[in-house]
Amino acid sequence: MLTAAWPVRRHATGETGTSLPAFADHHVHAHLVDIDALPARGIARVLDLGGDPAALARRPSGLPRVTYAGAFLSAPGGYPRGRAWAPDAIVCDVSNPSPHPGVPGGARTAVDAQADAGATVIKVAMNADAGPVPSDEVLAAVVAAARGRGLPVVAHAQGPGQVERAIEAGVAALAHTPFDPSLSRRLLAHAAEAGQIWISTLDIHRGDARARAIAHLGAFAERGGRVLYGTDLGNGLLPLGVNRRELLALQEAGIRGDALVASLTDPWPGHSDADAVRSFIAGPAPTDLDDLASWLSHAVVVPTEELTRVD
Repeated sequence: MLTAAWPVRRHATGETGTSLPAFADHHVHAHLVDIDALPARGIARVLDLGGDPAALARRPSGLPRVTYAGAFLSAPGGYPRGRAWAPDAIVCDVSNPSPHPGVPGGARTAVDAQADAGATVIKVAMNADAGPVPSDEVLAAVVAAARGRGLPVVAHAQGPGQVERAIEAGVAALAHTPFDPSLSRRLLAHAAEAGQIWISTLDIHRGDARARAIAHLGAFAERGGRVLYGTDLGNGLLPLGVNRRELLALQEAGIRGDALVASLTDPWPGHSDADAVRSFIAGPAPTDLDDLASWLSHAVVVPTEELTRVD
């Protein structure tokens, strides 16, 4: 029995089914996909983790509800600068740790630019496998400036030592489950104890990288780590809407039952304001938890007023 599930009747169709809190994808890139298609396929809220802050600020309100980081904060020449999918507007170079506003290339200047455009998180690129990464001084300054604006920092941490650096700097969340081969159990426990959040993005991987990511996420969750469903939508051929393969990978990592639903419905980085809509799935919730991922992938977003509880 799922704690958050309601048995309901849907007025528009007469169907009976199950209602759950609105689902979120905690890692998308809206400039690369048609996010307007997502509510019909189960996603009511998205967190954009790398886009043009001006374009995101202009997006009209409605579904899916979009919160965003704005541009990647990156070392000059670092990831994702120069990638075909990353126009200049989605990358902001940070070259020094200045805490003063208006300093070109300064950490405070970069954070302020995203926050002033409406960002609710700050994204920092720490991909050492793909170029230079911010220094310890710059990273600390970005985290401090973000805290000054009341915003958490989320990092793409990849390559030797980057997950460790993110934890020590006080980065609130990792945009991807780490898939580096050399993460110790002590490090995974440290991440969980520090209260760090990991966004899953397991389905972007294949082979050994996928196996490592699933193993790391399972160990992190076992130690109390907070896990959010996210797909990195826009990265390759991922399905629009609730991704059954992502959910199956989460289950493989041990994120099952209520924990799997919680990864989909967690309101981070804000507070839930999605009471006006719910996720609806025709039919009763499955009694076999092995069937849960496939069942959840059939969700649609509907107005709460369209549903009547029947229990």
